[in-house]
Amino acid sequence: MSKRKTPRSHSGQIGDDVYRKELFRLQLELVKLQAWIKHRGLKVVVVFEGRDAAGKGGVIKRITQYLSPRVCRVAALPAPTERETAQWYFQRYVAHLPAAGEMVLFDRSWYNRAGVERVMGFCTDEEYREFLRSCPEFERMLVRSDIILIKYWFSVSDEEQERRFRARLQEPHKRWKLSPMDLESRTRWVEYSRAKDEMFAHCDIKQAPWYVVNADIKKHARLNCIRHLLSLIPYEDLTPEPIKLPERRSGKGYVRPPISDQTFAPDYYP
Repeated sequence: MSKRKTPRSHSGQIGDDVYRKELFRLQLELVKLQAWIKHRGLKVVVVFEGRDAAGKGGVIKRITQYLSPRVCRVAALPAPTERETAQWYFQRYVAHLPAAGEMVLFDRSWYNRAGVERVMGFCTDEEYREFLRSCPEFERMLVRSDIILIKYWFSVSDEEQERRFRARLQEPHKRWKLSPMDLESRTRWVEYSRAKDEMFAHCDIKQAPWYVVNADIKKHARLNCIRHLLSLIPYEDLTPEPIKLPERRSGKGYVRPPISDQTFAPDYYP
């Protein structure tokens, strides 16, 4: 991929037109990467972590927008069931790992134990310490199994998170993003910071390092993350030659059933 500089507006932020153009260019590169992953049988895992409202979901949406869900899928697991809490901790995440020719984006991951579970008291001290011991070995095992493991931490300032939370309160289509857990996290900023620092100290390993994305400006974070992701997996352009649509065969002898036999959705709009 070419190393071009992206122009910025006078405010220091990328203008909307430039952003949309650059985003689409990067998304076309993601389509090429997708074809390469399928062609070479690669197994790719991308982990997205960070504070609430840091923009993880936004970048995941832009990555997957033009990709096939058969090749690139998102794993966003709900709270564990009673049975899952009795399993080996990593077990339910293993079930979502990719097969050859697939890429899985984890919207939150096994790092829940080092974050929300630790801060909110959903795990014991011993379970937490065991996670810090076993997580690096688990990830090294994934890498030895030819899984390309990429981990992103979206970093957002206290002030920007506050602004986004208040915006969600005022916008009905975004209120579902504010769970009671999100609201509680606002009161525990320092505890989450300490948990993140401790997690990095144990799990920022050579085989699977953490990449921090400055997420205070969403447009910049999306472009920077996607561009960096593309840079980590060497790929070739497998775009096929232009395709010519074949002529449709004659429908001689075929009689369509009466339109009145079908039930249509009402035409509310012209």
